Amino acid sequence: MKYVRRFKIFGGRLLKTGIAVLLTTSLCYLLNLPMVFAAIIAIVTIEPTAADSIKKGRVRFPAALIGASLSMTFTYFFGHEPLTYTLAAVCTIYVCNKLKLEAGTLIATLTAIMMIPVTHDYYFLAFIERTSTTIIGLVVSTLVNIIILPARFSEQIKTRNDQLYQETADLLVRRCQELLLENKTNSKESQKKHRHLTNELKKSFQLCDYQKDEWKFHRHTTKEMRAFFYEYKKLEHLQQIHYYLGNLFSITKEVQMFTSSERESLLEIAESISNSMKDSRHQLTEEHVQKISILDKLFWDTHERIHKELKKKYHHHFTPSTITLFVLLSVHDGLEELEHMARHRLERGEA
Repeated sequence: MKYVRRFKIFGGRLLKTGIAVLLTTSLCYLLNLPMVFAAIIAIVTIEPTAADSIKKGRVRFPAALIGASLSMTFTYFFGHEPLTYTLAAVCTIYVCNKLKLEAGTLIATLTAIMMIPVTHDYYFLAFIERTSTTIIGLVVSTLVNIIILPARFSEQIKTRNDQLYQETADLLVRRCQELLLENKTNSKESQKKHRHLTNELKKSFQLCDYQKDEWKFHRHTTKEMRAFFYEYKKLEHLQQIHYYLGNLFSITKEVQMFTSSERESLLEIAESISNSMKDSRHQLTEEHVQKISILDKLFWDTHERIHKELKKKYHHHFTPSTITLFVLLSVHDGLEELEHMARHRLERGEA
């Protein structure tokens, strides 16, 4: 799956990293401090959002101090020996984990290891020096992340939503064809696609969290907020549709109980639902509503017919046939909500 905004956001972050490194090393150069430590800190502390930089910076700073202090302690006692590197790395990781500073473990360990070969005496002064460069790297990179090229994820979320609705619609039709035409209950390709969409949904929700965090530090208009929350609600509905679609992959027996004409009708309904999902306003035509009425009647008739034929004391209340019908009806219910949302937004002149 390809998304246009992915490259742009990566480019922005790359530019901010370059600026952070330039400013950090320039400041260290003017203060006659080692540049390499500050540069490393600046690189690894550029996060997707300013909020993340601040949040993780609060953890990374004390973690880096722990790494530096342990490094100087072991260097003082053991010198530049293999045991010094081992103890510095292991103890730094252990202490950071014990103090719940996991987010700063990498920086702390790098600081501890890199300080050993460049420290020969004046251990306390070396500790103060490394602490200063760490502070510079953290502060500069955080300020760069806040001030320069503030991340905007709303447009990327919208683009992803459009693409995910398209792909989910196609998968729904494909899965119905497998069950109703091909009698294929196990399709590795479709299952792989379903798992892929699951992961992409998680990424989209993560982007939504990023956008909410960004708004804590940057101005935004009411229009921008409404547009974002509209896409967020669409994403929630898509997640629900995706959940219903997953029930079609739980079917392990052939779908029976349907006549040839009923199977054709169900595939037409699946196509109609798919077209509505792909439509930006999720419009439900009169013809589609009529098809759903037929689907609703078929669901209750099938459900009643199955229970009359089942004489066993213990049996499944939902057969492959009723599951298929239930999923189509449930997805349609979600589309009704989406159409209502889109219409309400259009009436307010926000579309």
